[in-house]
Amino acid sequence: MDSLEDINLSELHCIPDNIKKEISHFNVFRLDDFICKPARPVPYNRRNYYKISFIIGKNRAYFADKMIESDGQVLLFANPQIPYSWEPLDDEQSGFFCIFTEAFFDQFGNIKSYPMFQPGGNPVFVLPDNQLSSVKAIYTKMLTEIQSDYTYKYDVLRNLTFELIHLALKLQPVQSTLYSNANAATRISSMFMELLERQFPIESPIQQVLLRSPAEFASQLAVHVNHLNRALKETTGQTTSQLISARILQESRALLKHTNWNISEIAWCLGFEELSHFINFFKKNVSLTPKTFRSNK
Repeated sequence: MDSLEDINLSELHCIPDNIKKEISHFNVFRLDDFICKPARPVPYNRRNYYKISFIIGKNRAYFADKMIESDGQVLLFANPQIPYSWEPLDDEQSGFFCIFTEAFFDQFGNIKSYPMFQPGGNPVFVLPDNQLSSVKAIYTKMLTEIQSDYTYKYDVLRNLTFELIHLALKLQPVQSTLYSNANAATRISSMFMELLERQFPIESPIQQVLLRSPAEFASQLAVHVNHLNRALKETTGQTTSQLISARILQESRALLKHTNWNISEIAWCLGFEELSHFINFFKKNVSLTPKTFRSNK
């Protein structure tokens, strides 16, 4: 069975043409349909979706150098900018999850402003027994709505999603546990590489790298920039800046060789504010200007 992150959403429902665009921005599932026995961990999330999971069972979630373990029923909020992993600790797992893009809430509020979706926020909330039926009812309504022919069903689904968010905000989040330095360094490094690679490949001259500096990566991972640098140095032997520069250089070579975009467009895509900065960066690392490198292909 594919992991939750590998599901092709367009294959899961027979969707009329007039709502295919919306379904690419929201969907909801029963967790039971994707849990194998024995239960397997879900790898770091590579999809550009927000996710709200309702999980019943003993499990563990990892965020950077923090671990959150729970035994019961929890709501887990995942931000596409902060990779995480989820590990079931027994085979008795049940629940639901919904996924959606930021675009799904355009003109309906700023989804990123809620604490559980922000760097450093605590994304796991324990559900008391008296809230269990309420949360199940919300997900059941979602499943019913998404399969209906109601013209405004996606407005209903947005409202139901906000219900989950506000229900969680009224609860006490689960406290996290810090890992040992060695284990934390490995996890931080893995998540850093996930964030770095998620920005590539550049497939359009209107696509731009959003995270360029060590401080920006550290902010997304909710760790101090010095902590991130130490972790990467320990696990890779390279600094944060060196790893970012190496990946930017790799992508710049590919764009110069395999596209006909002008060099100014490539520089912008790779996050350089000035063309001269890109030319100096490339020449320093390749000993050729971008123009000369391209002409030698």
